[in-house]
Amino acid sequence: MTNGKSFLSRQDLLALAVLAALLFIVLPVSVDIFRLNLVGKYLTYAFVAIGLVLCWGMGGILSLGQGVFFGLGGYCMAMFLKLEASTPEATKIQSTPGIPDFMDWNQITELPWFWEPFKSFGFTLLAIFVLPAIFAFIVGAAMFKRRVGGVYFAIITQAIAAILTILIIGQQGYTGGVNGITDLRTLMGWDIRTDSAKYVLYFLNGGLLMAVLVLCLFVLKSKLGRLLVALRDKEDRVRFSGYDVANFKIFVFCFAAVLSAIGGAMFTLQVGFMSPSFVGIVPSIEMVIYCAVGGRLSIFGAVYGTLLVNWAKTTFSETFPELWLFGLGALFIAVVLIFPNGLAGVYRAQIAPRVNKWLRTRKTGPDAPVQDPQAAE
Repeated sequence: MTNGKSFLSRQDLLALAVLAALLFIVLPVSVDIFRLNLVGKYLTYAFVAIGLVLCWGMGGILSLGQGVFFGLGGYCMAMFLKLEASTPEATKIQSTPGIPDFMDWNQITELPWFWEPFKSFGFTLLAIFVLPAIFAFIVGAAMFKRRVGGVYFAIITQAIAAILTILIIGQQGYTGGVNGITDLRTLMGWDIRTDSAKYVLYFLNGGLLMAVLVLCLFVLKSKLGRLLVALRDKEDRVRFSGYDVANFKIFVFCFAAVLSAIGGAMFTLQVGFMSPSFVGIVPSIEMVIYCAVGGRLSIFGAVYGTLLVNWAKTTFSETFPELWLFGLGALFIAVVLIFPNGLAGVYRAQIAPRVNKWLRTRKTGPDAPVQDPQAAE
């Protein structure tokens, strides 16, 4: 609440309503379950893109390693689901029943100690939030306390993504290696592979996304949001004003990491597996592209950018399987050269003035004179 008014403006409420109508009405009634499940997968990437808006767009911190946190959340959920699918009865043909199949293939005879806590769903949910936050805090504190930023921070996060990918692939007996953790069937006894389950997971995914958008709007409209913008534009001035710049950067980096992890956990549920191919450098850069295409200063633009880029990626790969990478690159270049502020910039320049005029007309009546918005301020 600010000055006795809701932190959600009319424009924010309208944007939430339009997105909700698209996700919960238009798409479910217009596409089949296969395509809807694809959209659900795209929406899991939107969590990462929204985090990048706060981290990069508002805070000026470009991270090229968000796939790391996406993967941490995904692997936490995958470990729980894999243990649920690896009961002694279901794995009785193995040399060692009761452990995941890839461990048995690699001649591991007992469940590793760090897998044991993931038998608990409560611990798994806690780990999805806590582990990425701790890892992001360690990286952020090590970098920001030493005033490492800009391109150097981006390169370091990219290196971390590469290192974690190599580690996951190298420890095949404990992580499933290059294949990842597959054959995930049930969540607390509920079969997640059925069409009805896919519908439920899609709506759950969309509901979580809407809740995250409201939370991020609250952050952006708060004093913290204003400080993030000040950090991006005039970091030294904020520091000389007495604020600990490093702590603010660490917080927003950890916040973006947790959002990415939520997306990773939902991806595992939506798709039914998790592999290192979603952790490394390439997926992390693609996630930045989603944010850039949508507009790195708009959380709603990030969602639409994610949907647009992934739709284009799917369309190109289905129609021109050998050319889809070129098409994706051309899309990104076109947006950067022609619309540098992404889809959100196009909206602000072309559509928002008409929407604002319509909202003022509804508020004052069709016969009332329309005030100059600058004069109203």
